[in-house]
Amino acid sequence: MAAPGNVSVIFILSGIPELEDHQDFLAFPLCLLYVVSLLGNFTILVIIRTEESFHQPMYILLAMLAMTDIGVSLTTLPTVLGIFCFNYDQIHLDSCLTQMYFLHTFAAMESGVLVVMAVDRLIAIWDPLRYSSILTNPVIGKIGLGIVLRGLCVVFPIPFLTRRFPFNKSHLLSHSYCLHQDVIRVAGADTTVNSIYGLVAVLMTKGVDSMFIVISYILILKAVLDIRANSARLKAFSTCVCHICAVLLFYIPLIGLSLVHRFGKNTSHLLPILMADVYLLFPPVINPVIYSMKTKQIRQKIAKVFNSRKLRTIDNKIAVLKV
Repeated sequence: MAAPGNVSVIFILSGIPELEDHQDFLAFPLCLLYVVSLLGNFTILVIIRTEESFHQPMYILLAMLAMTDIGVSLTTLPTVLGIFCFNYDQIHLDSCLTQMYFLHTFAAMESGVLVVMAVDRLIAIWDPLRYSSILTNPVIGKIGLGIVLRGLCVVFPIPFLTRRFPFNKSHLLSHSYCLHQDVIRVAGADTTVNSIYGLVAVLMTKGVDSMFIVISYILILKAVLDIRANSARLKAFSTCVCHICAVLLFYIPLIGLSLVHRFGKNTSHLLPILMADVYLLFPPVINPVIYSMKTKQIRQKIAKVFNSRKLRTIDNKIAVLKV
């Protein structure tokens, strides 16, 4: 149930404080970030979809990670580019709540995918002979469905809990998109229920996931140290490098942002904004770059695709010249 007067509530989104006069100059790099993010993740999806040899758990999980990154990018894109490219900084309450829901849902899904990828690496190193029989494609499909349902259900109450507040205190938000912590900050009522449920939701998703990731890597490290040959140790652990980078890039800004929002009342107002931007804008850009560079099979396939296109272009030009 909506609070009286909320029908016409319009929030004012913020760019980057102290750089308002330079927002036009930030438009190009931000557009470039989104192009790299969407192009990189869609490329990975197309390659995994079309290449039959990639229809196995490790690559299917990578495709799931790419899909969550695309979801995050498409959710933040309208308001971020609206501010920096068109100087449009307004968003209606319902649009804000919708963006907030999908943003937190995709983040919860990405967290779930990262924990399954950690378990995937654990089984591959701990018991490689049974890997293909434990993590079959149907099993990965069921796990993927569970990740989606968990994200949708855990975040579902938050927009409804938020919509009941009267927003007569302030309409100015701190970010270029709607985050739950930021929206309830400007609510003109007691937000204890939202704060408690938000904390519970984080613990149920990212808290549990981070615990399983830590446990998985402790077991991975133990298994790697049990390998006698140094070259085999290095080879086994190198398969985890991309995933470790993805985990650090996702969790470090997330933990910092949560701590600052809840306990950092006296910190610089610029700090949570920069942390939120790193948390939401950079993983979708860097994840496909890391996996493309470090995964030999994907790197070779991308090179093959671009080389074949170049050869076709040359052949077409030759054919035109002959005519």
